[in-house]
Amino acid sequence: MCRTLTAFPTTCLERAKEFKTRLGIFLHKSELGSDTGSVAKFEWGSKHSKERRNFSEDVLGWRESFDLLLSSKNGVAAFHAFLKTEFSEENLEFWLACEEFKKIRSATKLASRAHRIFEEFICNEAPKEVNIDHETRELTRTNLQAATATCFDAAQGKTRILMEKDSYPRFLKSPTYRDLAAQASAASASLSSCSPAEPSRT
Repeated sequence: MCRTLTAFPTTCLERAKEFKTRLGIFLHKSELGSDTGSVAKFEWGSKHSKERRNFSEDVLGWRESFDLLLSSKNGVAAFHAFLKTEFSEENLEFWLACEEFKKIRSATKLASRAHRIFEEFICNEAPKEVNIDHETRELTRTNLQAATATCFDAAQGKTRILMEKDSYPRFLKSPTYRDLAAQASAASASLSSCSPAEPSRT
């Protein structure tokens, strides 16, 4: 155990362990990671109190905006786990696949990956078909004839709006997230009250 934690009262360590356990329970139904290569597990990371406090703030920040949730690796993992309980994880997986797709620089790889994404998420009866309108689907199909980094922008935008307006509010209202946020608040407060005072500097 790190030296910082050995100085903490036992109750503070127990509170931090409870928070870590809650995070594990939150994700236990979700085997994260797919060929989109974008969904990551929670990163509990270092045992240092500062990083744990940052982690708590990260969890609490997810309710501030959908952008903050999507910019957090742990937020994406938590949201993905929630979507799996609603059988709608394909929307987030498609959005993440598009984000990775935009990073490709090779024209050959770009075209190949574009067709894979289209077959997996866009075409009729795709294994992970996302809920987009016919016009957007056909526009995306046309874009594939000369694939560029922006060829999925319209479809990605539609799925993002759908998640933000529909799934995201339910995620924030879910008992699991509300409990997780309460745990984060408690852990943050506990770490603040238990942290050894920093030595004064002259």
